[in-house]
Amino acid sequence: MTNYLDFEKPLAEIEGKAEELRALARANDEMDVSEEAAALDAKAEQLLKDLYADLTPWRKCQVARHAERPHCKDYIEELFTEYTPLAGDRNFADDLAVMGGLARFNDQPVVVIGHEKGSDTKGRITHNFGMARPEGYRKAIRLMEMASRFGLPVITLVDTAGAYPGKGAEERGQSEAIARSTEMCLKIGVPLISVIIGEGGSGGAVAFATANRVAMLEHSIYSVISPEGCASILWKDAEKMREAAEALRLTAQDLRELEVIDRIIDEPMGGAHRDRAATLNSVRGAISEMLEDLGKLDAEALVKDRRAKFIAIGSKGLAA
Repeated sequence: MTNYLDFEKPLAEIEGKAEELRALARANDEMDVSEEAAALDAKAEQLLKDLYADLTPWRKCQVARHAERPHCKDYIEELFTEYTPLAGDRNFADDLAVMGGLARFNDQPVVVIGHEKGSDTKGRITHNFGMARPEGYRKAIRLMEMASRFGLPVITLVDTAGAYPGKGAEERGQSEAIARSTEMCLKIGVPLISVIIGEGGSGGAVAFATANRVAMLEHSIYSVISPEGCASILWKDAEKMREAAEALRLTAQDLRELEVIDRIIDEPMGGAHRDRAATLNSVRGAISEMLEDLGKLDAEALVKDRRAKFIAIGSKGLAA
């Protein structure tokens, strides 16, 4: 059963009517509803195109957070082989909000790291909705150090509303762990590629996305704060999240224009959740191209490329 977003309710009605007709036909062999159902399908297809032709930033936030959108676990299972997870930070615990380990991508040995939100209620609680604690970032640091030592490219999959802001996380050095993870991203002498597959929230995302190449799925978002948090601070009203989403310039299209990211990966019509296989295949192709491009650089050039990329962010606006 499709999980429809608020702005997709008219689409839900049309697709629901088409399914009702087909259910009636299945119950009555003498009933022929093929023409009526086909007409409704065509109407639904056109409405879907119209709805997604010009999504507002807030609607993109809703699509990026869709419960059925492919998550890190789905990408690892589909795009990587021989995945061997690494657990724990050798200090406190294993953070299940962060997945990571050794794997092969197109038969090339790599290290993959990502935020996992969980696909159902139990999974979301287990993975803390993809909000990592300090031990999650320290696990990522372990993996990046290993990758650098053995010359393995690093691929990160970002999907988090932000780092977990709980009391225990702060006591165990949340800010320090995020900073060290970001520092490690800048230091490693291997290709580092980041794909924002859903939400990229605040420092919790930057700690994985300080990469040579940063790509975003077409309807993903990437911002310093959530629209709701921004609205609460600026207007003391979380209900002004639509205005905040506009002001934050958090869409892939805005961030490509601002040169914060390097490429946009197309999604199927209606979002990644409507055709998961096509989405996964598009991400596979984008990662392959970026890996091939970065494979031409040596360790020193990779570090210089990465540092120059982030030093240059914002310079376009200053020059104007």
